[in-house]
Amino acid sequence: MLSLPSSSALTVNRTDPISHLVWRADRIGHAVTPGLPTGFKRLDAELPGGGWPPGMLTELITRDPGMGELRLLIPLLRQLTRSRRVVVMLAPPHMPYAPALADFGIDLDWLLMVQATHAADRLWAIEQTLRSSAFGAMLAWLPTDRTRPEHLRRLQLAASQARGPSFLLRGLPAQFESSPAPLRLLLQPQPAQHLAVTLLKRRGPVLAKPILIDLPQPEGAVRLREPNVASTAVHTSVRTSGHTPHRSEDQSAVLSTLRHAHRPPPSAVH
Repeated sequence: MLSLPSSSALTVNRTDPISHLVWRADRIGHAVTPGLPTGFKRLDAELPGGGWPPGMLTELITRDPGMGELRLLIPLLRQLTRSRRVVVMLAPPHMPYAPALADFGIDLDWLLMVQATHAADRLWAIEQTLRSSAFGAMLAWLPTDRTRPEHLRRLQLAASQARGPSFLLRGLPAQFESSPAPLRLLLQPQPAQHLAVTLLKRRGPVLAKPILIDLPQPEGAVRLREPNVASTAVHTSVRTSGHTPHRSEDQSAVLSTLRHAHRPPPSAVH
């Protein structure tokens, strides 16, 4: 006759090396790779991994472009560019004002701008950039009315190969849509140069109240101007304060990926 194991034999070994991989819904999830500090302690405390997660998508949702999303990322961009890591800004709706970015302490030589007017071109360029993995961070503005769930799934799969954080900046309607992005933040401007950050999705318990962020201040305000871009092509350029820097290996790798990857016709982008 078989005997039942004793209760001591059924006790879970809490020193098991895989026990830390078990996530409980009432706790903030553990990250295999630590996140990069956001520059805001209250926000770091609420994000799995203690910062911006690499190797996955992070969605930043705003009512309109220029509502504080870039200033939220200023500490990260400053850290990466000063460490000679390329930051790719893909299809921004307005061209960031270079002197103001420099005033924040960002090294403009390590910013790479990629313009893509058509939605199919933009989605293709984002996916190819993610697959290159040769960047410190990527910021991409998605076309709200042309982005489908299958596009996001492909981008999340491509982001898993990246070494740095990947941000998708989306319009307000996106907050009501499902998304494979593990981290989703709703950004709402507040008086006195503050930003309310609501965690719509994270690996952890629901956070009922938004986090109030005191946005970093430069010596001069960030001003935006409309880009002068041809309507049909994908354009790449480095925006600097008046000179063309020597391209790094990472910059060259991103450009090479965009130029030599097979570009499917718009109807083939799914």
